[in-house]
Amino acid sequence: MNDQVQKLMKKLDISEAEAREILAYDEDVDKGKKTEFDLTPEQEKSTRKYRQAERKQTAYNFAKRERKPDLEKRQIIEEIANFLSEKDGFDVSIIKKEREISLIVGSNDYSITLIKHRPPKK
Repeated sequence: MNDQVQKLMKKLDISEAEAREILAYDEDVDKGKKTEFDLTPEQEKSTRKYRQAERKQTAYNFAKRERKPDLEKRQIIEEIANFLSEKDGFDVSIIKKEREISLIVGSNDYSITLIKHRPPKK
């Protein structure tokens, strides 16, 4: 205990009596005794409703967002697929109707992905 008193005196630049008082207060708090800085019963009652409000669970909505169909991309994919399917030796299939085309040429497998870029920020 004396080491703690010396440490407090040095760190906080206080007297020995003040250091012993701080240690006694800390001990009371650790044991759960009432102190002069505890809340009054009225204050405790008013804080109770705020503490209970914090415990309520937030209801999250994890429903998937409905995507608007991009007709322009769909048309481009269909036009590319139609063009490639007219060529001899091309086996074309649309994997994702607004994004990806898969094609087989001979023994090789290829895919074409269409990406629509966002307009630049101003």
